[in-house]
Amino acid sequence: MDLLVLPPRTTDELDAMRAAGRVVAQTLQVVRAAARPGMKLRELDDLAKTCIREAGATSSFLGYRPAWAPTAYNGVLCLSPNEVVVHGRPSGQRLKDGDLLSVDCGAVVDGWNGDAAITVQVGESERPDDARLVTATEEALAAGIAAAVPGATLQDVAQAVDAVARRYGYAHLPDHGGHGIGRSMHEPPFVPNQPQTGLDRVRLRAGSTLAIEPMLLAGAGRYRHKKDGWAVVTADGRRAAHVEHTVAVTDDGPVVLTTP
Repeated sequence: MDLLVLPPRTTDELDAMRAAGRVVAQTLQVVRAAARPGMKLRELDDLAKTCIREAGATSSFLGYRPAWAPTAYNGVLCLSPNEVVVHGRPSGQRLKDGDLLSVDCGAVVDGWNGDAAITVQVGESERPDDARLVTATEEALAAGIAAAVPGATLQDVAQAVDAVARRYGYAHLPDHGGHGIGRSMHEPPFVPNQPQTGLDRVRLRAGSTLAIEPMLLAGAGRYRHKKDGWAVVTADGRRAAHVEHTVAVTDDGPVVLTTP
């Protein structure tokens, strides 16, 4: 029996999520342009706060405290440089030429959430290995989105993402992935980036909304947490990339809601 865990959204609800997604996309555009050598991570977060506020939205992240977190989150962005995969907190750290920075952002409009992430190569000294990693992660996201059609299952989405990672020879961040999204930023079900038992029982239908977010590692698929309890860091110190979109399943194909 299929588990109908992804409730269909109405047209008005999807419009609200699209509005939230537009704020997220515009904020990420501004942060991408500002992510230059010498910028502090905290300065990027302050810039994003202004973007979200001026758009009439609120942050999904600020003050968020899931059960596993030791403290409430202190920013509107997750800023994860180099070996930090996800959940890097804003700080006084300055970006350097050649850094690889993942930026995750969430916004709320009329009680509905949008959530997306990008990975940016900082400065002029772009590293070919980093460019390949970012390309692979973006292709994995595109493949996962393409698989999100009515009648498909979460297994189809996971297999699509995983096939790209395997083709490039990259590892996934274990135990992490995407999620349902709507009134809350994180809603059931968990959306893994690798096939798992039971995913073929979770079927998508028109109006379902989910956040798909590949996190690919250049090295081995192992990680640790920083002392702050938030930041997830590759165990071998090698770099990682993280990209994400909020997607609506429709009869006309998947629609990305986190676009400008």
